[in-house]
Amino acid sequence: MPEDNSARAVVDRTLAAVQGLDHESSAAVAHRFDGKVKPLHSLGRLEGLAARVAGIQGTAEPRMEAPTVLVCAADHGIARSGVSAYPQEVTGQMLTAFAGGRAAVSVLARQAQARLVVADLGVVDPPTIDGGQTPVLDRRIRAGTDNSAEGPAMSVAEAEAAVAAGIGLAEDLIRDGVDLIALGEMGIGSTTTASVLTSAILDRDPARVVGAGTGVAGEALAHKVEMVDAVLARHADVEDPWEVLAAMGGLEIAALTGVALACAAHRVPALLDGFISTAGALMAWRLEPRVADAMIVSHRSTEPGHSMQLDELGLTPLLDLEMHLGEGSGAALAIPVVRSSLALLREMGELADLGVADGV
Repeated sequence: MPEDNSARAVVDRTLAAVQGLDHESSAAVAHRFDGKVKPLHSLGRLEGLAARVAGIQGTAEPRMEAPTVLVCAADHGIARSGVSAYPQEVTGQMLTAFAGGRAAVSVLARQAQARLVVADLGVVDPPTIDGGQTPVLDRRIRAGTDNSAEGPAMSVAEAEAAVAAGIGLAEDLIRDGVDLIALGEMGIGSTTTASVLTSAILDRDPARVVGAGTGVAGEALAHKVEMVDAVLARHADVEDPWEVLAAMGGLEIAALTGVALACAAHRVPALLDGFISTAGALMAWRLEPRVADAMIVSHRSTEPGHSMQLDELGLTPLLDLEMHLGEGSGAALAIPVVRSSLALLREMGELADLGVADGV
């Protein structure tokens, strides 16, 4: 019988393959750091970071030689309700900036010596891009979601297809040798959608979750909170994770859910960016809690809901630079930190070689 390659079957196979941390590998790396030429634990969280990568990869010799920032882009129907400081057309315009290497994440990925991959999951008005530094992959499910304040954002089948598309994107990269995937996103209205999902999954008051996003304040921010309330009220009877994602989610967030699942299934670290990418990770965690074991958080966003997400996932960010740009920008910044932790593990000398006892 031929293998079932429907979107839901792809997701179910990936969920079944998810593995937790290899605690023996993590412990071995922690022990190796104890014997390095330094006072005990003096490298702080860098030691634990290398140990976490070891646990994710399932080896006491963790490496990161081919990191990639994966940006998933799509439009949100709720953007038409005036929740953003920018018009929806900006999503497509940003694809041009990514392709030309002129977006913030483009610059930061180059600085981190990381590959940048951009995928269109459902931009309403995608530009025609001829050449450029970064190709934009066509993984379109539909031309943006519907307005979740007026009805479901998409069908369950479309949500499943978007998650499966994210799995496919990640698996293509992993087959190509990528050993760390940083999750990024682009889509006007995405912080509103992320706020809705976070409020729904964590059962939190939207007034505490919703932040400025693209820079809304005052009455505009109050309107954004009202719209999140309206979405939650319209879909108050929705509880199943797939129905939550379909009713209130976004195509690029669903794809990032798939990326997080694939990373956990293939023992590849998933380096989360800020609030929106963590909404995708939170959705993956809702489907399979062990997925969180494969996650590393790059930075803490100034979006108030981000800290709530991280508390629920039990994860601590590496950086806190008061950023809230998205795009994978914070994750790109953190790649050198991860690389440095592994270099220290490999290249530092041993106390024993100097004739000094461990634990100095």
